[in-house]
Amino acid sequence: MESNILNSFGIDPGIIMILLMILMVFVLLYLIRVSMKLSRFLKRYRIFMRGKDAVSLEKAFAQKFLEVDKLVELSKNQALEISRMKEALAKTANKIGIVKYDAFPDVGGKLSFALAMLDESNSGFVLNAIHSREGCYTYVKEIVKGESYIVLGQEEKDALRQAVNYIAK
Repeated sequence: MESNILNSFGIDPGIIMILLMILMVFVLLYLIRVSMKLSRFLKRYRIFMRGKDAVSLEKAFAQKFLEVDKLVELSKNQALEISRMKEALAKTANKIGIVKYDAFPDVGGKLSFALAMLDESNSGFVLNAIHSREGCYTYVKEIVKGESYIVLGQEEKDALRQAVNYIAK
């Protein structure tokens, strides 16, 4: 099998045949690889579509999208509720300090106490209960931002300092 065109270039037709055969082997291997990938894809597709037609699959997707929308709405509502709760918590008395003491030397047992209750801005009150033999007397003093406009006793100051430095656990 002689060719004048190939001979003029100095190319042997046998070499061309060998190169074409090698190329065919590579193409065949590539085709096998693509065929295997396609069969795996089809197997996954059949598993995905098992028992579903296009309409029921579309309904399933629509249902899932509705559920996602509901979850997003619930999440927004919960975030809003949490923010309201944080605002309310900041206004509640959540810092406390208490000092028990003997108001009078003849009365023991430390039945008197000073109780400070403050919110996040260190505003609230100091409650002082003084116990004596004749009775118990209770006084309340307002606290605004950690300060009192009324003179505090030493025990009240100690209770206020405890409350201001209170760290919730």
